[in-house]
Amino acid sequence: MKNFVQHLKNDAVLYSAMLLAFTSTIVVRPSLETMREAIDWRVLSLLFCLMAVVSAFRKYNVLDVIAVSLLRKCRNTRSLYLTLISLVFFISMTVTNDVALLTFVPLTLILCSRAGIPSALLIIFETIAANLGSCVTPMGNPQNLFLYSLYNMSAGTFFSHTLLIGIPSFILLAVCIFVVTNKKEGGQNNITIDHISLQNPVKIGITTAVLIVILCSVFRIFDYTISLGITVVFLLIFERSIITKIDYSLLLTFVGFFIFTNNLAQVEVISSFLERMLETSFSVYVSGISISQIISNVPASLLLSGFTSQAESLLLGVNVGGLGSLIASLASVISYKLYNASQEKQEKGKRSYLSVFTFWNAVFIIVLLPLVWLLKILFI
Repeated sequence: MKNFVQHLKNDAVLYSAMLLAFTSTIVVRPSLETMREAIDWRVLSLLFCLMAVVSAFRKYNVLDVIAVSLLRKCRNTRSLYLTLISLVFFISMTVTNDVALLTFVPLTLILCSRAGIPSALLIIFETIAANLGSCVTPMGNPQNLFLYSLYNMSAGTFFSHTLLIGIPSFILLAVCIFVVTNKKEGGQNNITIDHISLQNPVKIGITTAVLIVILCSVFRIFDYTISLGITVVFLLIFERSIITKIDYSLLLTFVGFFIFTNNLAQVEVISSFLERMLETSFSVYVSGISISQIISNVPASLLLSGFTSQAESLLLGVNVGGLGSLIASLASVISYKLYNASQEKQEKGKRSYLSVFTFWNAVFIIVLLPLVWLLKILFI
């Protein structure tokens, strides 16, 4: 029973999505054809492809080699913060925010332990950087890929809006780093970083080629079925072990919310209320931020998208909404769990991490919420 409860906690969003889909299906009773049409197969296929390729890159130590090569040049606390947070910010644009944190948080714990400095604040800023950096590209996080596909956005429209978050947030991150670090602090000169080598350069080249094809499908140069077929062939020939490591719970979560939101749209009272609530661009923006605090930004995107045509405002809202509460972005939960299992947490306690996390997320959301909307009014 204890294991079952723990399993429910680990996949709470998945089971919530399945329960909502099941319950709403019993009430609305849609046809099988309606349910099939409610699922965005393009998004699911591209998510599968991206997760497969990113898993391959992690297996070949690509991200680790990049990180270690840059970290060897760090000489103090400030340079360590700047390097790691910048790496997370920009790499999350390609490999998604959760993968960036799964790669860099364990590395951060090791480096900070060797340097004799606390890791909690650095990990918190890495989490913020991952959530903000990933919002810039369609493949940076699941909600971006979904909204980019659902609303058939052009690349120009998409980037003109996401850069309204990306550029000021990177500047804000840099300012915060200079505030919280002292250039003369720390003993990072004594850090020893183990040598890490790339695994199988030939496969790295093949994986890169597959990634290029996937990105072409993301930007609608190729049909998504082409990248899906090539990815499946790649996995079957070179990396069968990765097939079992893909996050299928995320894909099933999307399926559950696709069905739920489609069923919800057929209930006139509810759909009318949500449509009235989302009549203006600003209300969509604020709703995206607010609802993300409660159910996280991926489900918020899936829920609200069925009731508004204000694509750009929703895109901005759910991405800024990744800040704030711990569950506003599931990537934040990942870094919290990794820190929670560390030796430092055993000594200082989790309450300290959560209070500092909440404070800095509040700072960022208080600054970015009005700033991003103001930039939208001024420049778009």
